[in-house]
Amino acid sequence: KVGLISGICMIVGTIIGSGIFVSPKSVLANVEAVGPCLTIWAACGVLATLGALCFAELGTMITKSGGEYPYLMEAFGPIPAFLFSWTSLLVTKPSSFAIICLSFAEYASAPFYPGCDPPQVVIKCLAAAAIVVITIVNSLSVKLGSYLQNFLTAAKMIIVTIIVVSGIVLLAKGNTENFKDSFKDSKISVSSISLAFYNGLWAYDGWNQLNYITEELKNPYRNLPLSIIIGIPLVTVCYVLINISYFTVMTSTELLQSQAVAVTFGDRVLYPASWIVPLFVVFSTLGSANGTCFTAGRLVYVAGREGHMLKVLSYISVKRLTPAPAIIFYGAITIIYIIPGDIGTLINYFSFAVWIFYGLTVLALIVMRFTRKELRRPIRIPIIIPVIVTLVSILLVLAPIISAPELAYLYCILFILSGLIVYVLFVHLKFSWPQKISKPMTMHLQMLLEVVPEEEVTE
Repeated sequence: KVGLISGICMIVGTIIGSGIFVSPKSVLANVEAVGPCLTIWAACGVLATLGALCFAELGTMITKSGGEYPYLMEAFGPIPAFLFSWTSLLVTKPSSFAIICLSFAEYASAPFYPGCDPPQVVIKCLAAAAIVVITIVNSLSVKLGSYLQNFLTAAKMIIVTIIVVSGIVLLAKGNTENFKDSFKDSKISVSSISLAFYNGLWAYDGWNQLNYITEELKNPYRNLPLSIIIGIPLVTVCYVLINISYFTVMTSTELLQSQAVAVTFGDRVLYPASWIVPLFVVFSTLGSANGTCFTAGRLVYVAGREGHMLKVLSYISVKRLTPAPAIIFYGAITIIYIIPGDIGTLINYFSFAVWIFYGLTVLALIVMRFTRKELRRPIRIPIIIPVIVTLVSILLVLAPIISAPELAYLYCILFILSGLIVYVLFVHLKFSWPQKISKPMTMHLQMLLEVVPEEEVTE
């Protein structure tokens, strides 16, 4: 039931969240000059597009929902696929959802606490409320979740347009002094560029989201690549123009000192209507959170269908045709993350773990060019593209370890590898007691949510 327009909105709406409005200074902080900063933002868009094109070939070759999961299963077998689902279900997807909802809560509560930071308990309660509402919406209806995504995407594009048009007007008036000698005093090294990419790509994350709902796309052979080719370059142009707009009113030093760059821009350019910026940032973060929940619930559902999670998570609502148990499970895990977590720590965990599997998935495309030649490929990209994306992924994973080693990265690797123990005990050796223990819960859920296994769903 997801068409081309909804597909483009899903990509744009999921990518453009809080990142471009709240923390573009993280890219600038690593390269320390306007010129390299704008170059990095454009290069991140190119890399996201190349990665998404790799996923487009994978998505039209293996038309199963679940994102990276079915591709890793086909190329490398069940163990890497299980480790991906294990890491995604318990680290990357919930932490991403938590980061976005915490960002929403900070902006939604800020107007009620002028001159000081909102209490953490207020932020966390608001974030939890957002998670509950979005989970309910996506459990009730695919169409409702899709329509909400379209509305919130339209709302966030309004504020993007306001910022971009304001920047163009200011440039036309001659506000170009911050762009003179834009590469002067820049800090260029492999380490600084890698870390700048790391932060920039966080704002672009979501470029692969349509691959999680391939089975729900109308005509995926046409709409998947078209949504990517239109959606991600549109986001890239918006991001570069937004950053240019920021630099028309702020020097590099002022931008680095700002806690919320978009709000500073609004105060200087849109006053007395500067309240528009935090309002639309709230819409933006809600849209990103809704898109993340809509797609990630499908990953839980596919893992349950393959026997890598509790069987009940693969059940579908009879009346609503949504993977309600999977979405509810995902929302519950996310609420657990927001209780002790802060945005900075969650971003570090997320970014490090996610690029391990992005690289492995693109490597799967290269491997299947030789091992699965018989598979039909409606889209066939040049082999150099997945090679470049794989090499960049390796660099992005190694760069933070080499330049700023932290125990958090070691913990993340150990957590991923701990999935091997779970796989051996409950998937390979098929210990059945978890399924037996969950049987009463399954029966209650079936009655409460009116859900049944996929094969029992009929027209």
